[in-house]
Amino acid sequence: MSEKETLVTEEGLRKLQDELDYLITQKRKEVVERIKIARGYGDLSENSEYHAAKDEQAFVETRINQIEAMLRGVKIIDVNEQAKNGVSVGKTVVIQELPDGEEEEYTIVGTTESDPLNGKISNDSPLAQGLMGKEIGDQVSIQTPGGEMKVKVVDIRV
Repeated sequence: MSEKETLVTEEGLRKLQDELDYLITQKRKEVVERIKIARGYGDLSENSEYHAAKDEQAFVETRINQIEAMLRGVKIIDVNEQAKNGVSVGKTVVIQELPDGEEEEYTIVGTTESDPLNGKISNDSPLAQGLMGKEIGDQVSIQTPGGEMKVKVVDIRV
C-alpha cells in the first residue's frame, strides 16, 4: 500500500514535527498519568474521569499515527521548482471577483496547512484547483459548492 503524498512548506513540516514531538514527549505522558490517577478513584465502570482520560488517550494515539503517516509521505513544496509565472502550490495569488471587483489574497498550501480564515487555502480546494497554472490577467470561472465564481488573477507572488 503506498502512502499518500503530503505537500507541505518548510514551515508546515516544522509544525508537524513539533506537534508530533509534543504529543509523544509530553501529552502522552500527561494522559497516562491522568489514567493512573483516575484508576485510584475506584469502580472503573462508573468512573467518568477514567473514561475521559481513555478517550483522550485514543485521540492522542490517533493523531500521532496520522502525523507519522503524513511525514512518511511528505513532499516539501519548492516554489523555485514551480512554474515561474503561473499559480502553483506555495505561491500567493491575488484575485479579483468579477464583476464587482472585490480583491482577495490567498496562499495555496497543502491540505495539512490549510487555514482559510488566515488566507491559506488547500491545493485540493475548488478555488485553488481552478487557479492552478493561471497567469496574471487570466480570467477563470470556478465551480464552487456555493455556485459558479468568476475571478481575474491580479497578482502572483512567491
